[in-house]
Amino acid sequence: MWGEELWTEDNKMERGSLLWTWTLAVLLLIFTLNFLRFRFRFVHLCFRNQKPAHSNPVTNGVADSISSPLSQHRISGIISDLDLKNLIDDLDEKFHEDIIWENVIDKSNNRFSYKAKCCKQKDGPLKYLSVTTFENCSIEVLMKYYMDNDYRKLWDKTVVEHEQLQVDQASGTEIGRTVKKFPFLTPREYVLAWRVWQGKDGSFYCFSKESEHPLAPRQRRYIRVKLFRSGWRIRKVPSRNACEIKMVHQEDAGLNVEMAKLAFAKGIWSYVCKMSDALHEYSTTNHLQLNSAVSAITSIRKVPPEFEILDGLTSTVHPEDLARAISSSGTLESNAKRLSRMPSNKLIRNGLIVVGGVLCLSRGHSSLGAKVAMACILNKLTKRGSSSNKAGKVH
Repeated sequence: MWGEELWTEDNKMERGSLLWTWTLAVLLLIFTLNFLRFRFRFVHLCFRNQKPAHSNPVTNGVADSISSPLSQHRISGIISDLDLKNLIDDLDEKFHEDIIWENVIDKSNNRFSYKAKCCKQKDGPLKYLSVTTFENCSIEVLMKYYMDNDYRKLWDKTVVEHEQLQVDQASGTEIGRTVKKFPFLTPREYVLAWRVWQGKDGSFYCFSKESEHPLAPRQRRYIRVKLFRSGWRIRKVPSRNACEIKMVHQEDAGLNVEMAKLAFAKGIWSYVCKMSDALHEYSTTNHLQLNSAVSAITSIRKVPPEFEILDGLTSTVHPEDLARAISSSGTLESNAKRLSRMPSNKLIRNGLIVVGGVLCLSRGHSSLGAKVAMACILNKLTKRGSSSNKAGKVH
């Protein structure tokens, strides 16, 4: 009996030891799994928040982004030719009659001149329209200077960061991220898309708007600019060795409207002076040869012919009709040519009178007075037609 009891006690102790061993093993396994799970989440979070390197935007993440068909399709539709059409209308000042413009500044020196005006929008921030004329400057140099964001970081002290995110060479669309720092304010972050066009007269157009991109997630330390619409036209000044850049600009950077207006009026002249000095240095150094990376200016598109053919007439075209015309492969151009060949209402009216007179005379009416009156009418119309033709040739 005593041996059995001793064996039973030993068996109980062995079973208790095994139970504790299994308990410790299970706890250790649970702790290891939780540790690995936490470590995996930590590494994943660090990798997601890690800033991508863009020393060479074409060979790094940008190239992978370009090769994605979904990404390429999404980028190609951000800016359309209709955006260009609206930009041309704004630059030609085809605004609604109820918009009231207020002059902000009009200054000049022997190297450039600058003038700007603004208007209040019903559902948006202030809209600015400015014209800067640079003396002794070509439109090609000015265009490359404006599009060189790396050089901008050297002279524009508000720009603290800039990186190219993606370029879609098929549509000529480029996307970039810029961070600007203003005194006493939280830095503003701009994620923008833009395209460049060239007209038949050699002028250049550029339109930019706000966008989103997976390589630029939102960060708490910046305020993301939620609305940005800006565009310009660079063209030569007739009969002068100068060129002008006319810009329409609108952005919502989270500032009070009156505060933003006051800051613009007080600081814009100093900013344009720095811009002029930087342009002069840019045109006299080798910066033009340094900027050779793939960008929007390496994929410049031509201004659609219908925009230039209907210049001065497009204000009567409804935007929906124009959008349908743009998507119908050049039907506006053929319609414009056909309309130009159509006779005017006055010509049709006079033609009907002439035909009626000829029929009347050929019928052999006995009234001599009627024949004489009709002959006088035909003679008068003939003289008017010849005089209008001469006037048309003179003009």
